Amino acid sequence: MAAAFLAHLAGDRVEVRSAGSAPADTVNPHVVQAMKEIGIDISQETPKVLTTDAVQASDVVITMGCGDTCPFFPGKRYLDWTLEDPAGQGVEQIRPIRDEIERRVRGLVDEIAPTPM
Repeated sequence: MAAAFLAHLAGDRVEVRSAGSAPADTVNPHVVQAMKEIGIDISQETPKVLTTDAVQASDVVITMGCGDTCPFFPGKRYLDWTLEDPAGQGVEQIRPIRDEIERRVRGLVDEIAPTPM
């Protein structure tokens, strides 16, 4: 959800990578539905494994509870967002998670890729 919001809100002002330390085989269909409700289609996305190369190529790395399994490189900016895991939850429970992710991503976009005046 965070990557989809970042791509949606920042457009070509940022390059977005999305990956997880232990990704599922498919995107949660309830997450797809919750995002579709607000006009963002992630139905064609596929979960990817977080690689060392992806972290090395990034300026900002947002983690969500991966702890020691995430690669760490000095000089990178890391943000650890503690959020409820949407896995196994229905769309009703996912909506507040989605909305909190959107709030955080909007703040990040304002900081790292503000809209040009």
